[in-house]
Amino acid sequence: MLTTLLRPDSGHATVAGVDVLKHPNKVRSLIGLSGQYAAVDEYLTGRENLQMVGELYQMSARDAKARALELLEWFNLSEAANRTAKTYSGGMRRRLDLAAALVVRPPVMFLDEPTTGLDPRNRMALWEVIETLVEQGTTLLLTTQYLEEADRLAHDIAVVDHGKVIARGTADQLKAQIGGERVEVVVQNPLDLSEAVAALTPYAKGDPTVEQHTRRITVPVSGGARVLADVIRELDSRSIVIHDIGLRRPTLDDVFLSLTGHVTTDEEGEPDGAAKSADKAAARTADSAEPIRKES
Repeated sequence: MLTTLLRPDSGHATVAGVDVLKHPNKVRSLIGLSGQYAAVDEYLTGRENLQMVGELYQMSARDAKARALELLEWFNLSEAANRTAKTYSGGMRRRLDLAAALVVRPPVMFLDEPTTGLDPRNRMALWEVIETLVEQGTTLLLTTQYLEEADRLAHDIAVVDHGKVIARGTADQLKAQIGGERVEVVVQNPLDLSEAVAALTPYAKGDPTVEQHTRRITVPVSGGARVLADVIRELDSRSIVIHDIGLRRPTLDDVFLSLTGHVTTDEEGEPDGAAKSADKAAARTADSAEPIRKES
């Protein structure tokens, strides 16, 4: 709806200050879109795909070719420029699709789950591209299945559950809603667990959790690194040998679970061990364009 491909049933929205219902053509001139699946012509080369997009935007053939070569270089596709897209890997197709969305340097970009199905190396490479775009002034709205991706990239995050926005803010603000920090201690000797719990209790802001099989104790705390230093001194004074200790913060997956009361699910409604959900969205904004606004 924000990209004018569907008409909303009610309400209104503006993109870069332009009403999506009243002036859809104007909106289209301001945005780039990379959908959930790479929309490239498999029988054209990478260079031809980008040139075609440029010419569809009424660029001259010369300018379209120059822009295609520039983007192929930026997305590390120069060596494959003259290969047909059907020979590209999934990561290469995704990069080519994103390059196509940038042919006309749009001030606002929409990315729909851009890293789904990519291996870690290609995912990291795409993250770097996204970060560069924002540094250069692009306003970017990103939907993602991976909350670690939202945590790293997003300035502003909207958590969506069953079609409703249930929380919005920065990653730190969302994490603070569910209790902040906790100290996790793994003792060397399982016989020290009871003594370690007693040492940690004065610093706890809630009941400790003890995992016997891993020798791990987790307690909610406040005070950050100062409390961690005090805990270490207390354990040392009791001659408790520590295998591991750390100050942990809740993840965005913890936030989602706390806010919704259920584990994250994929699009078919099945629990997903990769901590992903189709009902999660991260919105990233820069100052170059008016933030996307929606009212209903």
